[in-house]
Amino acid sequence: HAETSDRLVLFATSGRFYTLPCGRLPRGRGHGEPLRLMFDLGNDEDIVTLFVHRPGRSLLVVASDGRGFLVSEDAVLAQTRQGRRVLNVASRVEAQICVPAEGDTVAVVGENRKLLLFPLSEVPTLTRGRGVRLQRYREGGVADARAFVLADGLAWQSGGRERRERDIDPWLGKRGQAGRMAPRGFPRNNRFG
Repeated sequence: HAETSDRLVLFATSGRFYTLPCGRLPRGRGHGEPLRLMFDLGNDEDIVTLFVHRPGRSLLVVASDGRGFLVSEDAVLAQTRQGRRVLNVASRVEAQICVPAEGDTVAVVGENRKLLLFPLSEVPTLTRGRGVRLQRYREGGVADARAFVLADGLAWQSGGRERRERDIDPWLGKRGQAGRMAPRGFPRNNRFG
């Protein structure tokens, strides 16, 4: 839900953020309008996420090669239709994850089902760049990432209900390590939610 005074923020696979005032959205009648016409979104770009801007919040942005960083949500607002490049991606790498950085620990799971947990303080805050390696992969890349409160345990959706793992010591490590196989019951699609 958003109000007409709010702004929508769109994050694309190119690593660009686009901003749209909610007051410019088409009204409820009619067939709507494609988002690609509201922004200068390239045909080779896909939408990673779309959310309502919340001032003062931090975001965790991650590319498919496992590199990422924290960025202030206020710093990603774009003034033009061309958007603002924040995450620099190389060829065959695309932006894949943008989630709120609320908590004290980062959980990263790779396509190889290896899970790594490390302190959020090990992730730098940048305004633009490639970021640092969050998790190391022999082959494949990142599947999902999220920030959470360590004392609450790591939670994920499984079969329509939430499952929470409180004994997470085996997966704790340092940023840039490979991690260990995800716990029993972790979703096969390697996603937290």
